[in-house]
Amino acid sequence: MDRAKWWNTRGQLGPYGAAALRRGFPRTHHFAQARSVFAVAAHRCAQVFDSHESVTLWRLPETVEEEFDARWEHWLDHGEEWSAFFAALETPEGEGLLEVLRGLGLVSPEDTQAFSRLKRSAGAPAVAIPGVFQNDDATATLLALGFARGGQGELTVPYIRREA
Repeated sequence: MDRAKWWNTRGQLGPYGAAALRRGFPRTHHFAQARSVFAVAAHRCAQVFDSHESVTLWRLPETVEEEFDARWEHWLDHGEEWSAFFAALETPEGEGLLEVLRGLGLVSPEDTQAFSRLKRSAGAPAVAIPGVFQNDDATATLLALGFARGGQGELTVPYIRREA
């Protein structure tokens, strides 16, 4: 979230990022923009909260990362289907992360209710998601929503325990 000043990717998902990458990646520049933001976010989150016993949105289990990479190839092949989504990312509606994700249609009322129960960890810039990592949309959504427990310039990293 550029607006929250959690990592320095200012404008990367907007028109400036598109202009910078479109020439080298004419068909897939939106995905190149996203990958660069993913890399910066992963690095910044690891600086703030680094626990190898936990899963974060940017450090998923290897099998999930492999599934994601396989789907990524499909998404690249069907990039035109994502045009409206990337256009919406350029000018997101809402002030905070929760409102932006709602505006993009990425959270349900059930997700919002689960988010309302999340609390920042005492003494750590983190948010513990209850339970053990499940490879499902609900867990991924909570890992994303947990970032909303941080403040302006105050990154708070959501995490969930890795299966033993």
